[in-house]
Amino acid sequence: MRGLRLLRAPAVLCAAVCALLSAGGTPAHAHTALQEASPAPGAKVGPDTQVIALTFGSLLPGTVPKVSAAGPDGEAVPVGEPVRVAGSTVCAAVRGLPTGVDSITYTVLAADGDAQTNRFLFQVAKDAKAAPVPAACRGRRLPSPPAQRASGLLEGQGPAVVGASVATAVLAAVVGALVIRRKRGVRTAVVGGRTDSEEG
Repeated sequence: MRGLRLLRAPAVLCAAVCALLSAGGTPAHAHTALQEASPAPGAKVGPDTQVIALTFGSLLPGTVPKVSAAGPDGEAVPVGEPVRVAGSTVCAAVRGLPTGVDSITYTVLAADGDAQTNRFLFQVAKDAKAAPVPAACRGRRLPSPPAQRASGLLEGQGPAVVGASVATAVLAAVVGALVIRRKRGVRTAVVGGRTDSEEG
């Protein structure tokens, strides 16, 4: 019986030491873990939500996490450039959250410089209230979200498509004018030919 007690004591001590070592060896990225969010994971908010706010345990000085949002179909939702405010809170303007299960994706830099990307889901419903704006984000001028495209195919190609359309229209007008002018020239030549023959 005494031998068993002597064996148990080292085992308990070993377990305690292992626990301390595990606590001391916590990965650096644990400090960049998300602590609070608005909209929060699993929350139900209204489509008129205007601000996304994320608060982390800590962030590397001079770094600003990347934030993006997507609708139920995976199509990107317009989100403004994130702004880091007091402490480790990041605020970003958002517009046009579609109803359904949306998602927010964020990328942060850990203390070791590695980029870590995470995503969470929340629900958007017409009968719900807008997500509350944390005090740290209130009264701040956040960059406006980019203009939403009518079609995803035009994103990043709008000016090029419009420019091509204008160029095509101008080219068509020029060609049309040349054709009309050429026809008039041929007609004048024919009429002149007849006049010369009659005079001869």
